[in-house]
Amino acid sequence: MISLANAQIGAQVASLVVFGLLAVWFATSFLKALGRAEALIAAISVHVFRYGTLITFSAKHDGYPISDIAATEAVLGDVIGAAIAVMAIGSLHVRWYRLSIASSWLLVLATVADFAVGIHRKALEPLWGAASGLTWFVLNFYVPLIMVSLPVLVWQLCARYGEPFNSIVSSQGRSWTGYSTQTNSD
Repeated sequence: MISLANAQIGAQVASLVVFGLLAVWFATSFLKALGRAEALIAAISVHVFRYGTLITFSAKHDGYPISDIAATEAVLGDVIGAAIAVMAIGSLHVRWYRLSIASSWLLVLATVADFAVGIHRKALEPLWGAASGLTWFVLNFYVPLIMVSLPVLVWQLCARYGEPFNSIVSSQGRSWTGYSTQTNSD
């Protein structure tokens, strides 16, 4: 019988592979078809829901053997990441492009720092196989999604450096975000 630790490691690796393949096969062409601002919004959107890590406190209450410091580090890093993602998307929405680029890079740095703290904490408190329920789902599906989305975001920030923030217009005159991009030429 497979151990719970091996099942969790297998699920995380499988999720990383699947999300990586989906990013290469589909997300790259999708993001290339969008305007710069819309592509950044799409790449950042995954991070908005990182506050879901607040479930760690409920899991701890229900017996997940995570220390108070590890729970606090995990939640703090992800809630900060979610707040930065909202700021980046909001600044793109109101067309404060310099702030949006700065906050997007801040999101990258905060996420890398969050991963580094998480890896260090995992070395101190190996909890492989201890998660269950929704915590197991978050650790094995959402965390790998964040891990794959980060290089996609960096790719968008680097590859589109200097590109104007114009929208790609669909046949209905609306951009991907739903805002009208047609002008009155009467």
